[in-house]
This record gives sequence, structure tokens and C-alpha cells, in this order.
Amino acid sequence: MGEPVLHSVADRVETITDEIRTLVADMYETMDAAPGVGLAAPQVGVGLRIFTYSYVDDDERPWRGEVINPELWMVPLEPGSPDPDLESEGCLSFPGERFALRRSDRVIVTGIDLDGAPVRLEVDGWRARILQHEFDHLDGIIYVDRLDDGDWKTVQKIARKRGWGRPGASWMPGVDDLES
Repeated sequence: MGEPVLHSVADRVETITDEIRTLVADMYETMDAAPGVGLAAPQVGVGLRIFTYSYVDDDERPWRGEVINPELWMVPLEPGSPDPDLESEGCLSFPGERFALRRSDRVIVTGIDLDGAPVRLEVDGWRARILQHEFDHLDGIIYVDRLDDGDWKTVQKIARKRGWGRPGASWMPGVDDLES
């Protein structure tokens, strides 16, 4: 959470190169090892507008892909406080914790895939939450940045306890213990 790349707007990808293909393959590997349902390039130290996603719904239907240079449109948020049972999420940039956060229930994301083909995702529910979360990373926002004051104070206490919130303090999915 302390790496500057996580708090900066990511750059557009101008050309899909072998390096970009390798990056995306590495992102899938990291996301799966975590395990996570999404991963943005800034989360692995690369300030480019790329994210991956992977989710299996209640009907066991897989939903997996990548979006390069995404654009996001969303239905306005419903007023009110988030429901901790239905609207809690976590993040690989602040691992091991979950906080309730109000998100739009329906979004459209467009961009391109690794082949340069157009991508259009029109989703709702948990899938919409995943896409908003990953898109935020591309704009330098970690979900804990969006929390209310009470949860934000809890985040700060956890970060201090774990020594996070400074450059170089990182966690490697599948390797590092969250308590270290």
C-alpha cells in the first residue's frame, strides 16, 4: 500500500508487445496464486493501464480475461451505507482484511485484449464490483482510500502494526505470511 505506483494514475499502453504479453501472463499467475479475483498492473509495480480478472459464479461458469486501456461507465450509486455482509471486499494491496464499501451495481467496461480486439463487459453484482475495484487501481486508488473515517482509522492501525504504508513493504502471494 506504500508503493508510489499504487497512488499514481497509470499510463496507457501504446503497443502490445511481447513484454506486455509476459506481464499479463505473470499477472494471471500472481492473481491465481494469491488467490484473487482481479489484479491491476500497478499492484505488481507496473504503471500501465492493464488489469486481469477471474471469477467463477454460483453456476460454476468461469469469467476470465484482461482489459488494456479500459474505460468505465457505471450506474449511479444507491444512497445509504454499505451492507457489511453483501458489500465487503478485500485487496491484494492490503491483504487479509475486508471492509464494506458501496459500489455501483452495474457497469460497462470497454478496452482491448492482448490480441488488440475490442472488449466490452456489461456486468452487474459481484462482477461489477471486481471491475470497479481494478479500474480504481489504474487511477491510483486503493479501495481502502474510499472507506469512511471509522474504517480508515482501522486501516491505518493495521498498516502501522504490519509496517505497511511505506515503499518497499510488500507481500508476495503464496510466499509471505500476512503477519510478517
